[in-house]
Amino acid sequence: MLRIEYVYWLIAAFLLFTAWRNLRERQLARAAFWLLLGALFAGGDVVLAQQKAGHAWPAQLAGCMVIALALLAPLLRRRSHPETASASARLASALRLGHKLFVPALLIPSVTLLVALFGDHLSVGGTALFAKSQMTLTGLALACVVALFAAARVAHVPMHQGLGEGRRLLDAIGWAALLPLLLAALGQVFTQSGVGTAIASLAGMMLPEGNAFMCLLVFALGMVLFTVIMGNAFAAFPVMMAGIGLPLLVHRYGASPAILGSMGMLCGYCGTLLTPMAADYNLVPAALLELRNPYGVIRAQAWSAAGIFIATFVIMWLLVFR
Repeated sequence: MLRIEYVYWLIAAFLLFTAWRNLRERQLARAAFWLLLGALFAGGDVVLAQQKAGHAWPAQLAGCMVIALALLAPLLRRRSHPETASASARLASALRLGHKLFVPALLIPSVTLLVALFGDHLSVGGTALFAKSQMTLTGLALACVVALFAAARVAHVPMHQGLGEGRRLLDAIGWAALLPLLLAALGQVFTQSGVGTAIASLAGMMLPEGNAFMCLLVFALGMVLFTVIMGNAFAAFPVMMAGIGLPLLVHRYGASPAILGSMGMLCGYCGTLLTPMAADYNLVPAALLELRNPYGVIRAQAWSAAGIFIATFVIMWLLVFR
């Protein structure tokens, strides 16, 4: 059975490969950063097993490694690797390959979707090929591996060149590659620490009684604000729904949960366009394109975010209480 642990080990192997290449080039801080991160990915099962056995030291060691990552992050400056081919050679290769270049990229969503839809029916010797609870993530990892092989086949280049390009992109992104992981954990921390309950208490004291419009406006703006803080509307959603959405808008004013949830998430996505915390959307493209201003993507999206928010809020106000 393909388990999610295999995906973590595969990621760990790539991170350790990146660390080794940086070490060979005497990029010590960068090598140490990827080495520590690779060790965390590789040793996650060990930490959990030791915790269940009542041993605290592996978790404490992992915590120290995370602190070390934070200390190393400021030392990782944007790095440009030398191009493996000239601009004219890359253009000629792109013209020669044409639409075939899209094959590896399209394989990633296609294979992931096929695994998600039909993975339940795949088995080897009576054993399910994919764990049901982890099917989509495992399918995504499998799709990335398939796409790597397909890219090498389409471009007629050796496999190690794909790994080298992946390492180049990872070095260009730097510490921002960790932000999606940190933000996913941050949303759970906010939920478990009772932030939603605190927001409900403050909203009940500050919002005027019987004013559904103001309550809805605070909910919508709160989705934007918490998304800017957390970098992810999915992390902001449970906090705002627990604080304002369910107790006030749904239970007190009779708002439609389906409309409130869907339109509220769209308000949160407007916050995604405005925050560097959404690194995979806003900082990574700037790093890969080597823009002079690392926040250039955010500046270009700001007016679009404002327009989308206003339109979304107006439509939500017209529909949510019907």
